[in-house]
Amino acid sequence: MSSFNGTSDTQHQLLYNYIPSEWAAITFISLFGISTFVHTIQALYFRLWWLLPSTILCGFLEVVGWSSRLWSSRHPFLFPPFIIQILTLVLAPTSLVAANFILLGRIMRRLGPQYSRLTPRRYTIVFIFSDLVALLIQGMGGSIVSRAYRSKPRSKPNSNLQAQLRLGSHIALGGITFQLVAIAAYCAFAAEFLIRYARERPIRYVPGEAYRGTMDIRLKCVLYAMFITTIFIIIRTIFRTVAFVDGWRGKVNSTQWLFIVFDGVMIMLAMWTMNIFHPGVLLKKSDYPYPTNSKGTSPDETGNDSEMKAV
Repeated sequence: MSSFNGTSDTQHQLLYNYIPSEWAAITFISLFGISTFVHTIQALYFRLWWLLPSTILCGFLEVVGWSSRLWSSRHPFLFPPFIIQILTLVLAPTSLVAANFILLGRIMRRLGPQYSRLTPRRYTIVFIFSDLVALLIQGMGGSIVSRAYRSKPRSKPNSNLQAQLRLGSHIALGGITFQLVAIAAYCAFAAEFLIRYARERPIRYVPGEAYRGTMDIRLKCVLYAMFITTIFIIIRTIFRTVAFVDGWRGKVNSTQWLFIVFDGVMIMLAMWTMNIFHPGVLLKKSDYPYPTNSKGTSPDETGNDSEMKAV
């Protein structure tokens, strides 16, 4: 019953506008499942608890979303899997964005907070808060779309249904656009920080923070991984933005291979990139000595993830 090319069937027009591909769903369930399992082991081994509500949550939601699409490929008339995949696959990458926000704050601590326009703590609070706002707005839009489908008969589309779909799409569009702006700001802050570090031009001097960390090969690998994952996330976010602008029944949302390539593949590659270039391996606390604070401990010495506590 599956069709990779997304051939339309009038009986399914109010759902996916095509029958979801079974083999694509199975492939992504396997790849996201393996990546999430490995991320969980890595997080527990290196005691990086902030990965649980970020990268690992993203992987879990992706598995749930693609499992729902597999369910739909075999039962295309059912509403529950359709609604579940709307919510999970729209929201999942937001958690992955949060992981990059937190990771950049840790790198700022390693190289020297004086090169950052915001302190690592403030940086984390601002960008995690923006991520949560984007998450809530997108979730609201997705829930409106799902309620519209659930409350109206599939065979008799009407103007009220179309109005609800447009409203949900516009709200979700607002959330994903807000997220895109936040990612752009994140990239700008990161670029300024790295340029100031390279040129040794600190923004401020704060007693106890005036140290300059070493940019070794492992730290460079983490930065390259962050850059790559951010590119993947931006591509996916732009795709989702175009899809929401085009409308729920538009050409973009009705073409399955676009969704597979620019949503599923992009997030899958981002997840696996972080598996390979894992911060637990590349950012070992013992390899990056800090000046001690007033309590005699370094900023990361306890390993309890002050970034998450700040939120």
